[in-house]
Amino acid sequence: MDDEAIDYAAVFQCLPGMVALLTPGLVYADANEEFLRMAGRTREQVVGRYLFDVFPDNPNDSTASGMRNLAASLKRVQETGERDAMALQRYDVEDPERPGEWDERYWSPVNAPVCDADGNVVLMVHRVEEVTELIRARGGPTGSRSRVLEAELYTRARELQELNERLRQAHAREREVALALQEAMLPARRQVGHHDAAVRYRPAVGALNVCGDWYDVVDLVGGNRIGVAVGDVVGHGLPAAGVMGQLRSALSAASRVAAGPAEALNVLGRYAHVVDGAESATAVTTFIDFDEHTITYSSAGHPPPVLVHADGHIEFLDKATDPPLDARVDPIPRPQATVRYDEGATLVLYTDGLIERRREDIDTGLDRLADSLFHHRTDAPETLADAVLLELLPPGGATDDTALVIVRL
Repeated sequence: MDDEAIDYAAVFQCLPGMVALLTPGLVYADANEEFLRMAGRTREQVVGRYLFDVFPDNPNDSTASGMRNLAASLKRVQETGERDAMALQRYDVEDPERPGEWDERYWSPVNAPVCDADGNVVLMVHRVEEVTELIRARGGPTGSRSRVLEAELYTRARELQELNERLRQAHAREREVALALQEAMLPARRQVGHHDAAVRYRPAVGALNVCGDWYDVVDLVGGNRIGVAVGDVVGHGLPAAGVMGQLRSALSAASRVAAGPAEALNVLGRYAHVVDGAESATAVTTFIDFDEHTITYSSAGHPPPVLVHADGHIEFLDKATDPPLDARVDPIPRPQATVRYDEGATLVLYTDGLIERRREDIDTGLDRLADSLFHHRTDAPETLADAVLLELLPPGGATDDTALVIVRL
């Protein structure tokens, strides 16, 4: 059975648990029948209305925190694009038939994002497990056992929230250290000499999704030549930043003595074999000869560089592709290819954070990049780099870091 034969709206309504859909503005977009039944609300009382207008905190309980906790969870989902499971909550519900009377309820919520093709959170799935009867069965709503259990639950909930906060702070510190480490290891723009070039690095929005990408620009021995490379390490945070630094330094050294980019990647692949965390890392390197007007390139599992010819023709340099670094037990020589260019052309290297989006074919991202480069082809590299990032990265930031190098030839 294919997707077109499945009535997902009917499936949503028949789900056995309480499930609702919320917009980023916390307005109910939909709610299934079980949600409405357990909440004691009609569809008209829920759909199209603000979440906390439908379910506010109990004004008679000065310790009520359900609204604040739920709002914080939904905010985390929007900011990280990741699922968030909440601690058990006491969230009293007003009886719709007897205003002013509140029913003591216990909920176990889980919130998850629904993203568009660009990775933006456009809806949130709000699933609630009703556990009130379970709590009451262990002593009754007013019995001493219930009060003890309630106190224990609140204590555990506070402990979990404090632990989550400490973890977020630790992740933030790790992000700061990793970014500082990466900034120290990445080359400065001045290394391209008198050539007109621009380099950019944009970290991912999540605290853990950072520091796997790198770029490098080196002067090559003999003639008016430079090497330009980008790469991507699988993994995130400080470990990825450390591996990134090792691979970048190794490729930089190899490029200065190698006969061509393929030989440089061969050396890097052998080195990656003994570096923990370098498994499945990708890289592409180009040797630019400004006297001969040629670009020689080789790729180890990385998205292809783009050559914007002086006449506006867009060419993806994909004639020398090979598996990622350390992909073969017994490495064999990698391929390389050479392409000519006219003065005024532009070479663009990038990492996959620029073009890849969830549930989107990579060719769509490559087409989007080609269109942006064509429309801004006459811009100076610095202006071109800013325009490409503005048009291709999601407004709220990407979930993967992005490196970009642009050289006017």
